[in-house]
Amino acid sequence: MWAKPSKGQLAKIPKLYATEDIPAKDKKIYLHFFMGGSDWYIAEYDGKDTFFGFAILNGDTQNAEWGYVSFQELKSVKYKFVEVDTDKHWTIRKAGEIDKIVKASGV
Repeated sequence: MWAKPSKGQLAKIPKLYATEDIPAKDKKIYLHFFMGGSDWYIAEYDGKDTFFGFAILNGDTQNAEWGYVSFQELKSVKYKFVEVDTDKHWTIRKAGEIDKIVKASGV
């Protein structure tokens, strides 16, 4: 992973299951990881390795979904010279305000 999120950024993310009663469109997205046409939008974190959020892999919006992803796995994904990166310009906002999530999930 080229740019890893800071400890401060990770500390702001709610713990797993803390937002389960919040409608998908209203969940706050704290981090955005990307690589090529793939995006991972992070809403929860267990503080160790597991994130919960929305994933769009290879631009496939029909099969995009909410689910879990390992931080360790994201850090290890590489294709030739390309690695997963953290969006350093990301601002925390609701899932319903993110065009790619709205398009893929209809929230």
